[in-house]
Amino acid sequence: MARMAEAVAPQSEGMGMPDKIRGKDYLSKSLFIRGLQCHKSLYLHKYHPEFKDEVTEEQESKFQIGRDVGEYAQEIFPGGVEIPYDGLSLTEQLDMTRKEMEKGTCVLYEAAFSYDGVFIKVDILRKHRGKWEIYEVKGATSLKDHYLHDVAVQYYVMNGLGIPVSKAFLVHLNNQYERQGEIDPHGLFTLVDLTETVSGMQGDVKEEIVNMRRMLGKGEPDVDIGPHCSDPYDCDFMGHCWKHIPEDSVFSLTGRGVDKFALYRDGIVNLKDVPPHLLSGSQRIQLECYLEQKDVIDKDAVKAFIESLRYPLCFLDFETTLWVPIPLFDGTRPYQQVPFQFSLHRKKSRTAKLEHYEYLGAPNEDPRKGFIENLLKVVPEDACVLVYNAVFEKRVLGAVKSWFPEYEDEINGIMDNIVDLMTPFRNKSVYYWKMEGSYSIKYVLPALVPAMGYDALEISDGQMASNAWLDSWAMENEEERAALRNDLLAYCEMDTLAMVKVVEALIRLTSIS
Repeated sequence: MARMAEAVAPQSEGMGMPDKIRGKDYLSKSLFIRGLQCHKSLYLHKYHPEFKDEVTEEQESKFQIGRDVGEYAQEIFPGGVEIPYDGLSLTEQLDMTRKEMEKGTCVLYEAAFSYDGVFIKVDILRKHRGKWEIYEVKGATSLKDHYLHDVAVQYYVMNGLGIPVSKAFLVHLNNQYERQGEIDPHGLFTLVDLTETVSGMQGDVKEEIVNMRRMLGKGEPDVDIGPHCSDPYDCDFMGHCWKHIPEDSVFSLTGRGVDKFALYRDGIVNLKDVPPHLLSGSQRIQLECYLEQKDVIDKDAVKAFIESLRYPLCFLDFETTLWVPIPLFDGTRPYQQVPFQFSLHRKKSRTAKLEHYEYLGAPNEDPRKGFIENLLKVVPEDACVLVYNAVFEKRVLGAVKSWFPEYEDEINGIMDNIVDLMTPFRNKSVYYWKMEGSYSIKYVLPALVPAMGYDALEISDGQMASNAWLDSWAMENEEERAALRNDLLAYCEMDTLAMVKVVEALIRLTSIS
């Protein structure tokens, strides 16, 4: 303990921060992981943070996931003392950690340590039988190779300080856990013992730290773009490092086929310069339509698709929770998508008036029963149910069937009659060059129906919808909550109205001479 206390105590005056933490050689666990992915990203973070991309709503959701999961993981070993980030300098966090350990505190959350100029925070630190155990918490549902480095660098710092570490674990979500009543943290998480693996990585950790510091002392490294820009994490300097890539580039190609980075390394950057013979069939269509600014319409295929529809015809879309790690309701699992909203446009015959029905679950309530009961009321028996991306809708309905087996026959009836509006666009029976290779409804709609779009909506995608519905739970201002619910209803209605208009456009295409 004396060696540990000496190592984490403030070593200089001024800002009250150890020299190696304050200086250019300072690394943290997150910086170490960043440097493993890309030296240039580490350099830019240290010296040019102003080049970072703006944080997206999806990234904010993932950050929140980490916080939520971390809090629940602490309940595996309750009653510990947290070393907070907010309100404390790094030195104060180190000092607080040292004092708690000297007092005999056996469980610490976010414990802070520094060794060899590397600062770490241990998600959960537990003393067991006189030695310490490291628990690194992740919001994923399985062990991923790159998580080993998170644990290994913590083991490196602790071992360097002379703190006896007997075990090092990764804690991840158990995707087979099904909530029943209060959350059971021991069932919610899976603990993976990585002690032997990370112990064997210590030489590599030391070598990588040396390499990173050598790089930081030489100036910005010459690292070109590549798959590492998004593997294992999306880099937050993409806008800076990719600024030389034109809008219509080889990376605009969608789908499987050619290795786009291989083309880039061969000097083929612009989409117009891509050799067509290297591409898959769908990619060749995309390239050809782009070069000639033409559209491709297989009239016979479109006609066959339209003739596969029948009346009554329902246009159906769901909204579900997304990126929710902690199950909200009984019978649900981590990240399982729970439907809370639907929109349905219905036509009883070709000439009948278009009808609209909708459902949106109330905040702070389980929406599933209301969802299925209201849906079954408005979908006629043996109706043709048109959706956009049948895989998603069928998966959601399959989950609903497991929750409410009493409605199994009715749900099976809907699932058996689902037709996927995505089909003619996915197989490129209809392809407009302005779709940029995508068959998402967000690209299909403005191409076929230029007067319609999502730009004027406050909510414009599924992640925003999920966030908005969950945000409404905490709202106390009823006017704000009502406005948010109206935005949700408007977005979901747009999805099904868009499908109506797309089908009308396809019908018009079948009459092209």
